[in-house]
Amino acid sequence: MQNKLGWFLVILVISFTSCDSNRIFDEYRSVPNQWHKDSVIEFTVTPPDSVKPYNLFVNLRNTSEYRYSNLFLIVEMNFPNGKSVKDTLEYAMTKPSGEFLGTGFSDVKENKLWYKESVVFAEAGDYKVNIQHAMRKNGEVNGVENLEGVTDIGFRIEKITDNN
Repeated sequence: MQNKLGWFLVILVISFTSCDSNRIFDEYRSVPNQWHKDSVIEFTVTPPDSVKPYNLFVNLRNTSEYRYSNLFLIVEMNFPNGKSVKDTLEYAMTKPSGEFLGTGFSDVKENKLWYKESVVFAEAGDYKVNIQHAMRKNGEVNGVENLEGVTDIGFRIEKITDNN
């Protein structure tokens, strides 16, 4: 009986991971208790080729401890040649009713946030992606020191599929 249960679990895990055929890169970094404003989450990416375009996403998991309706992030991509591109991005985190956006049945919601569309990694070598929060309270100059309610930050690269 235990042998059948073991095989069932193996097949289940394989089926869940194989369903995501668009995934090229998908990693998460955990945030301990709070995300400090000076804490930079870094990902190192070696793209599979230098010709095809890809879509890029920032993934984020949050709990009900997250107190804001939006999220500001600074995302910096460092190219192998030393060039870098830095973007300040804003994402909605709740509906107008206050209900959290994202997927998940539990207290943790997972958000797949657009970063860049149709990116071609033309240079050979490793790219570094740095993600940092840039949250501020209304009317305050200094940023939120410790952002609560964020548990994981991720970065994802997907193949672009032809939907014709």
